[in-house]
Amino acid sequence: MPNIAVVLREEILRLSRREARGQVLSAKRATVQHRKDIAQLKRQVAALQSQVKRLGRMETKMSAGEPAVPAGRKVRFVAKGLRSQRLRLGLSANELGTLVGVSGQSIYNWESGDTRPRTEQIARLAALRGLGKRAVQAHLQKMGAAKTRGKRG
Repeated sequence: MPNIAVVLREEILRLSRREARGQVLSAKRATVQHRKDIAQLKRQVAALQSQVKRLGRMETKMSAGEPAVPAGRKVRFVAKGLRSQRLRLGLSANELGTLVGVSGQSIYNWESGDTRPRTEQIARLAALRGLGKRAVQAHLQKMGAAKTRGKRG
């Protein structure tokens, strides 16, 4: 016949395991729920970061397009003047194109006189007339084009 102390000890162990199992199970459920919440928050943060990045690109395009001349004044476009402005600012055609929102090839076509920019692009070019090299480089860095400049040379 078992000793009462042994039976009592086994019963206490059984009850304590049962109680511990219940507490561990609730902790596991809470952990699973927390992990789901964390994953959802990470997805939201990623979506918001991409939205901020997209809005930042749109803002820099908009700020580069603000005309530097009054609205009532007409701006002339001269192909030779565009080339001299680009060289004065120390920009490649791709960099100037990034600032204006077009390709580098478009800049070359404008400089050669083969094509002519649209009115909103002329306004963006006019906005660059008042800027110096440092301001233009700051705009390029905002737009992320400084990375491509490092590859060039």
